[in-house]
Amino acid sequence: MRCAIGGSRKLVRYGGETERNSHMSERAGGKRTRRTVSSVEELLEFERLVGDISATFAGLQAEEIDDALLEALEQLGRFVGADRAQISELTEDVELRVTHSWSMPDVEIVPVGTVWAATIPAALQTVLRGEAFSFSCLADLGGEEFSVDLQTFREMGTTAHLSIPVEVAGEVLGVLTFGVLSGPRSWPTGRVDRLQLLAHVFGSALRRRDAERQLRSALVEVETLKRKLIAESRYLEQEIATEGRFEEIVGSSGPIRNVLYQVEQVAPTKATILILGETGTGKELVARILHRKSDRADRPMVKVNCAALPATLIESELFGHERGAFTGAVKAKIGRFELADGGTIFLDEIGDLPLDLQVKLLRVLQDGEFERLGSNETRSVDVRVIAATNRDLIEAIKDGRFRDDLYYRLRVVPIEVPPLRDRREDIPLLVWHYVRRHQIGVHKTIRRIPNRISKALADYDWPGNVRELANVIERAVILSDGETLVVDEAFVREQAPSAIDAESDDLQAVERAHIVETLDKCGWKVKGRGNTAERLGLNPSTLRARMKKLGIQRP
Repeated sequence: MRCAIGGSRKLVRYGGETERNSHMSERAGGKRTRRTVSSVEELLEFERLVGDISATFAGLQAEEIDDALLEALEQLGRFVGADRAQISELTEDVELRVTHSWSMPDVEIVPVGTVWAATIPAALQTVLRGEAFSFSCLADLGGEEFSVDLQTFREMGTTAHLSIPVEVAGEVLGVLTFGVLSGPRSWPTGRVDRLQLLAHVFGSALRRRDAERQLRSALVEVETLKRKLIAESRYLEQEIATEGRFEEIVGSSGPIRNVLYQVEQVAPTKATILILGETGTGKELVARILHRKSDRADRPMVKVNCAALPATLIESELFGHERGAFTGAVKAKIGRFELADGGTIFLDEIGDLPLDLQVKLLRVLQDGEFERLGSNETRSVDVRVIAATNRDLIEAIKDGRFRDDLYYRLRVVPIEVPPLRDRREDIPLLVWHYVRRHQIGVHKTIRRIPNRISKALADYDWPGNVRELANVIERAVILSDGETLVVDEAFVREQAPSAIDAESDDLQAVERAHIVETLDKCGWKVKGRGNTAERLGLNPSTLRARMKKLGIQRP
């Protein structure tokens, strides 16, 4: 059974066909003539509509195209007598997803985002060939190949349908669709031709919109990369200025060989590493070697000292902030995690990280995601985390100052750097290493170290570890006038047996005497310029703890 199409919606062709219709109308009488005139007026009105829409899209900006497509859908849908109209764009999976949708006020609209190609396979194949697909009534969908399509259209309540491919230069980008729910509807060839012309206009607009979006996205990405490179460049300039940045671990003792073995084993992996050890043992140096021996060596290793930053600023320093996120945030700032993307971040003194930030750090470790301060946008980074601390984190967990889940997430591979007193055989090597390093800056050449000085250096307990040794040797090189290393006589006397008790090997007494002597020289200033902690190579907090342990009080 074929469709019976009544009313004035008859096929109107251009050129000779129109003239024949006109002559036939004259012979048929006035009623026929009025119908032909009406059809001609409708044709002219449609031509004007097509021209207006085409002209509108010629001068649109990319951000105006989507709104213009919705307006054009309504104009065309009403003109052709459709109840619904959609533009669907072709996805990478060869599905059609509705991106623009219109319907008459009393008709349920097809939601944007609806994927429908799989439900009308015959229609999809026709459109992908660059051909229009239509039927005037459901009876037109005869044959087994239309069985799935027929079922879908019945469920949707569609009684007549037209799909026109939206294409550019032969490439199908999507489909322009009109649906009728109120009975049969014819689709005159001339009108379909003009709709195909508009479909090309829509395709060009969509292609231009997507190209401009990609360009803007690329420009944003370039600007973001530019800011990141500037920040990275500034950070690297500061790092290059840091003395001893490329220094290697000096020593051949068993404890230090064990550390180097662990470094060789874990450096090529992606494992998170927790470096443990007293202040001044060289934890940062171990971290730098881990980074240089990893496959991230061509990217920066970004350092954050969690103890040196105020709690109010550390979140911004780690994760960045947006403009206006807080008072004084006059522009957006890239955080250290973004700066380290693709490389390594070294979180020194991790035990001093505030509890609220420990939660956010745990999320970065688990998912690689975070938000800048003042932003809801989730950002992703690929960063290897190396943390270090001189604190007892187990005690901190018991005291509620450190999260146990973060501790176990950080402690995937623990590396403990031994104190200098546990690797005394390395002291002579370290002494000559620092002599050679510091004599260059003061234009001196040291060739000899007296035995009594070597013994005093080797016997000392070095509470400030390698950092304290470096400070002592730097001061000695500066004080030396000739080719013989001159060390502060007070330091040497403190290490001699007679300085305490010839029968005593109490290392704590030696350590106490040295700290008291240095405090006296510095006016008992623990911190500040020319302070005792700096001369001993200790953090002020570490020095206070040792003074308390050794019972040292200011006279």
